[in-house]
Amino acid sequence: MNAGRRSRGTTTRDVVVADLRRRILDLTLPPGGALAENELAKELAVSRTPVREALILLVNEGLVEIYPQMGTFVSRIDPAAVADSQFVREALELASLHELVPVIEPTQITTLRGILAQQRLAVDSADVDQFFDLDERFHRTMMELAGHGSAWSVVGSAKAHLDRARRACLPVADTLERMVQQHTDIVDQLAAGDLDDTDRSLRSHLREVFRDIDAVKSLAPHYFTNGDQRLPRRTERPEASR
Repeated sequence: MNAGRRSRGTTTRDVVVADLRRRILDLTLPPGGALAENELAKELAVSRTPVREALILLVNEGLVEIYPQMGTFVSRIDPAAVADSQFVREALELASLHELVPVIEPTQITTLRGILAQQRLAVDSADVDQFFDLDERFHRTMMELAGHGSAWSVVGSAKAHLDRARRACLPVADTLERMVQQHTDIVDQLAAGDLDDTDRSLRSHLREVFRDIDAVKSLAPHYFTNGDQRLPRRTERPEASR
Protein backbone atom coordinates (compact mmCIF):
# COMPACT_ATOMS: atom_id res chain seq x y z
CA MET A 1 0.00 0.00 0.00
CA ASN A 2 1.24 3.49 -0.83
CA ALA A 3 -0.28 5.66 1.86
CA GLY A 4 0.79 8.72 -0.10
CA ARG A 5 -1.97 7.97 -2.61
CA ARG A 6 -5.09 9.23 -0.95
CA SER A 7 -8.28 10.94 -1.89
CA ARG A 8 -8.61 14.68 -1.38
CA GLY A 9 -9.48 15.64 2.18
CA THR A 10 -7.94 12.56 3.80
CA THR A 11 -4.64 12.53 5.65
CA THR A 12 -1.90 9.93 5.68
CA ARG A 13 -3.02 9.04 9.20
CA ASP A 14 -6.58 8.42 7.92
CA VAL A 15 -5.27 6.05 5.27
CA VAL A 16 -3.10 4.19 7.78
CA VAL A 17 -6.00 3.89 10.26
CA ALA A 18 -8.30 2.50 7.56
CA ASP A 19 -5.69 0.00 6.37
CA LEU A 20 -4.81 -1.25 9.85
CA ARG A 21 -8.47 -1.41 10.92
CA ARG A 22 -9.34 -3.48 7.86
CA ARG A 23 -6.49 -5.90 8.49
CA ILE A 24 -7.40 -6.23 12.17
CA LEU A 25 -11.07 -6.86 11.41
CA ASP A 26 -10.36 -9.48 8.74
CA LEU A 27 -7.74 -11.12 11.02
CA THR A 28 -4.82 -10.53 8.67
CA LEU A 29 -3.39 -8.95 11.80
CA PRO A 30 -4.48 -11.62 14.30
CA PRO A 31 -5.66 -11.03 17.86
CA GLY A 32 -2.69 -10.96 20.20
CA GLY A 33 -0.23 -10.23 17.41
CA ALA A 34 2.58 -7.75 18.00
CA LEU A 35 2.63 -4.44 16.10
CA ALA A 36 5.93 -2.67 15.48
CA GLU A 37 5.81 0.98 14.43
CA ASN A 38 9.01 0.78 12.40
CA GLU A 39 7.89 -2.29 10.48
CA LEU A 40 4.46 -0.85 9.77
CA ALA A 41 5.90 2.47 8.64
CA LYS A 42 8.29 0.70 6.26
CA GLU A 43 5.55 -1.56 4.92
CA LEU A 44 3.16 1.36 4.34
CA ALA A 45 5.87 3.68 3.01
CA VAL A 46 5.11 6.40 5.56
CA SER A 47 6.87 7.97 8.53
CA ARG A 48 6.39 6.67 12.06
CA THR A 49 4.24 9.65 13.07
CA PRO A 50 1.04 8.71 11.20
CA VAL A 51 1.50 5.09 12.28
CA ARG A 52 1.82 6.14 15.92
CA GLU A 53 -1.24 8.39 15.62
CA ALA A 54 -3.21 5.63 13.91
CA LEU A 55 -2.38 3.14 16.63
CA ILE A 56 -3.57 5.57 19.31
CA LEU A 57 -6.90 5.96 17.50
CA LEU A 58 -7.22 2.19 17.25
CA VAL A 59 -6.55 1.93 20.99
CA ASN A 60 -9.58 4.17 21.48
CA GLU A 61 -11.63 1.73 19.36
CA GLY A 62 -10.50 -1.19 21.49
CA LEU A 63 -8.66 -2.86 18.62
CA VAL A 64 -5.10 -2.20 19.81
CA GLU A 65 -3.48 -2.34 23.25
CA ILE A 66 -0.25 -0.58 24.25
CA TYR A 67 1.75 -1.95 27.18
CA PRO A 68 4.58 0.29 28.46
CA GLN A 69 7.98 -1.41 28.34
CA MET A 70 6.48 -4.28 26.35
CA GLY A 71 5.06 -3.05 23.08
CA THR A 72 1.90 -2.68 21.05
CA PHE A 73 -0.45 -5.55 20.27
CA VAL A 74 -3.67 -6.26 18.43
CA SER A 75 -6.24 -6.67 21.20
CA ARG A 76 -7.63 -10.12 21.74
CA ILE A 77 -11.37 -10.58 21.20
CA ASP A 78 -13.32 -9.90 24.37
CA PRO A 79 -16.45 -12.12 24.59
CA ALA A 80 -18.08 -9.57 26.89
CA ALA A 81 -17.58 -6.86 24.25
CA VAL A 82 -18.96 -9.24 21.61
CA ALA A 83 -22.09 -9.74 23.72
CA ASP A 84 -22.55 -6.00 24.18
CA SER A 85 -22.11 -5.37 20.46
CA GLN A 86 -24.51 -8.15 19.55
CA PHE A 87 -27.09 -6.68 21.96
CA VAL A 88 -26.93 -3.29 20.21
CA ARG A 89 -27.05 -4.86 16.77
CA GLU A 90 -29.98 -7.12 17.59
CA ALA A 91 -32.00 -4.28 19.11
CA LEU A 92 -31.55 -1.99 16.10
CA GLU A 93 -32.02 -4.65 13.41
CA LEU A 94 -35.16 -6.11 14.98
CA ALA A 95 -36.69 -2.67 15.53
CA SER A 96 -35.98 -1.87 11.89
CA LEU A 97 -37.41 -5.22 10.78
CA HIS A 98 -40.74 -4.54 12.51
CA GLU A 99 -41.11 -1.42 10.39
CA LEU A 100 -40.01 -3.16 7.19
CA VAL A 101 -42.31 -6.20 7.18
CA PRO A 102 -45.61 -4.30 6.69
CA VAL A 103 -44.33 -2.10 3.84
CA ILE A 104 -41.77 -4.18 1.91
CA GLU A 105 -42.36 -4.26 -1.85
CA PRO A 106 -41.71 -7.02 -4.41
CA THR A 107 -38.85 -5.05 -6.00
CA GLN A 108 -37.17 -4.85 -2.61
CA ILE A 109 -37.50 -8.59 -2.13
CA THR A 110 -35.83 -8.95 -5.53
CA THR A 111 -32.96 -6.76 -4.32
CA LEU A 112 -32.44 -9.00 -1.30
CA ARG A 113 -32.61 -12.15 -3.41
CA GLY A 114 -29.95 -10.68 -5.66
CA ILE A 115 -27.63 -10.39 -2.68
CA LEU A 116 -28.45 -14.00 -1.75
CA ALA A 117 -27.47 -15.11 -5.26
CA GLN A 118 -24.09 -13.40 -4.87
CA GLN A 119 -23.66 -15.02 -1.48
CA ARG A 120 -24.27 -18.42 -3.03
CA LEU A 121 -21.51 -17.73 -5.57
CA ALA A 122 -19.16 -16.72 -2.75
CA VAL A 123 -19.95 -19.96 -0.92
CA ASP A 124 -19.39 -22.03 -4.05
CA SER A 125 -15.99 -20.39 -4.58
CA ALA A 126 -15.12 -20.56 -0.86
CA ASP A 127 -14.50 -16.81 -0.88
CA VAL A 128 -14.81 -15.98 2.81
CA ASP A 129 -13.83 -12.32 2.40
CA GLN A 130 -16.47 -11.75 -0.27
CA PHE A 131 -19.07 -13.57 1.78
CA PHE A 132 -18.39 -11.39 4.81
CA ASP A 133 -18.81 -8.24 2.70
CA LEU A 134 -22.08 -9.58 1.27
CA ASP A 135 -23.31 -10.50 4.73
CA GLU A 136 -22.75 -6.90 5.77
CA ARG A 137 -24.56 -5.70 2.65
CA PHE A 138 -27.53 -7.98 3.32
CA HIS A 139 -28.12 -6.70 6.84
CA ARG A 140 -27.38 -3.07 5.93
CA THR A 141 -29.79 -3.26 2.99
CA MET A 142 -32.64 -4.47 5.19
CA MET A 143 -32.13 -1.45 7.43
CA GLU A 144 -31.97 0.84 4.42
CA LEU A 145 -35.21 -0.59 3.01
CA ALA A 146 -36.86 0.16 6.35
CA GLY A 147 -35.70 3.76 6.09
CA HIS A 148 -33.01 3.45 8.75
CA GLY A 149 -29.86 3.21 6.67
CA SER A 150 -28.14 5.89 8.73
CA ALA A 151 -28.54 3.71 11.83
CA TRP A 152 -26.13 1.20 10.29
CA SER A 153 -23.26 3.49 11.26
CA VAL A 154 -24.37 3.10 14.89
CA VAL A 155 -24.30 -0.66 14.45
CA GLY A 156 -20.90 -0.45 12.79
CA SER A 157 -19.31 1.66 15.51
CA ALA A 158 -20.43 -0.81 18.17
CA LYS A 159 -19.30 -4.06 16.63
CA ALA A 160 -15.53 -4.14 16.10
CA HIS A 161 -15.08 -7.08 18.50
CA LEU A 162 -18.23 -8.70 17.10
CA ASP A 163 -16.97 -8.39 13.51
CA ARG A 164 -13.70 -10.10 14.39
CA ALA A 165 -15.57 -12.91 16.12
CA ARG A 166 -17.90 -13.28 13.13
CA ARG A 167 -14.97 -13.24 10.70
CA ALA A 168 -13.16 -15.90 12.73
CA CYS A 169 -16.29 -18.07 12.67
CA LEU A 170 -16.80 -18.08 8.90
CA PRO A 171 -14.17 -20.72 8.04
CA VAL A 172 -15.74 -23.15 10.53
CA ALA A 173 -17.30 -26.13 8.73
CA ASP A 174 -20.81 -25.50 7.33
CA THR A 175 -21.02 -21.91 8.64
CA LEU A 176 -21.37 -20.31 5.20
CA GLU A 177 -24.00 -22.80 4.03
CA ARG A 178 -25.93 -22.35 7.25
CA MET A 179 -25.86 -18.56 6.96
CA VAL A 180 -27.10 -18.58 3.38
CA GLN A 181 -30.00 -20.81 4.37
CA GLN A 182 -30.86 -18.56 7.29
CA HIS A 183 -30.77 -15.49 5.05
CA THR A 184 -32.98 -17.28 2.54
CA ASP A 185 -35.51 -18.14 5.25
CA ILE A 186 -35.58 -14.52 6.41
CA VAL A 187 -36.24 -13.23 2.89
CA ASP A 188 -38.94 -15.86 2.27
CA GLN A 189 -40.68 -14.87 5.50
CA LEU A 190 -40.35 -11.19 4.63
CA ALA A 191 -41.96 -11.87 1.25
CA ALA A 192 -44.82 -13.67 3.00
CA GLY A 193 -45.31 -10.74 5.38
CA ASP A 194 -44.88 -13.02 8.39
CA LEU A 195 -43.59 -10.74 11.14
CA ASP A 196 -43.48 -13.33 13.93
CA ASP A 197 -41.50 -15.89 11.94
CA THR A 198 -39.18 -13.25 10.45
CA ASP A 199 -38.49 -11.80 13.89
CA ARG A 200 -37.78 -15.25 15.29
CA SER A 201 -35.48 -16.18 12.38
CA LEU A 202 -33.51 -12.93 12.42
CA ARG A 203 -33.08 -13.04 16.20
CA SER A 204 -31.84 -16.63 16.07
CA HIS A 205 -29.55 -15.83 13.14
CA LEU A 206 -27.91 -12.90 14.92
CA ARG A 207 -27.30 -15.01 18.01
CA GLU A 208 -25.52 -17.77 16.07
CA VAL A 209 -22.24 -15.98 16.69
CA PHE A 210 -22.25 -17.18 20.31
CA ARG A 211 -22.44 -20.83 19.27
CA ASP A 212 -19.77 -20.37 16.62
CA ILE A 213 -17.41 -18.62 19.04
CA ASP A 214 -17.27 -21.79 21.10
CA ALA A 215 -16.09 -23.68 18.02
CA VAL A 216 -13.46 -21.06 17.20
CA LYS A 217 -12.19 -21.03 20.78
CA SER A 218 -11.33 -24.69 20.48
CA LEU A 219 -9.29 -23.96 17.33
CA ALA A 220 -7.70 -20.64 18.29
CA PRO A 221 -8.00 -19.99 22.04
CA HIS A 222 -5.25 -17.34 21.80
CA TYR A 223 -7.69 -15.12 19.86
CA PHE A 224 -9.83 -14.51 22.96
CA THR A 225 -9.55 -13.02 26.41
CA ASN A 226 -10.65 -15.37 29.15
CA GLY A 227 -11.02 -13.06 32.11
CA ASP A 228 -7.37 -13.29 33.10
CA GLN A 229 -5.04 -10.34 33.46
CA ARG A 230 -2.02 -11.92 31.80
CA LEU A 231 -0.03 -9.49 29.70
CA PRO A 232 0.99 -10.50 26.18
CA ARG A 233 4.60 -11.38 25.49
CA ARG A 234 6.57 -9.45 22.89
CA THR A 235 7.48 -12.70 21.15
CA GLU A 236 3.88 -13.88 20.91
CA ARG A 237 3.01 -13.92 17.21
CA PRO A 238 -0.06 -16.17 16.79
CA GLU A 239 -0.94 -17.32 13.34
CA ALA A 240 -4.52 -17.01 12.05
CA SER A 241 -6.45 -20.25 11.76
CA ARG A 242 -7.72 -19.71 8.24
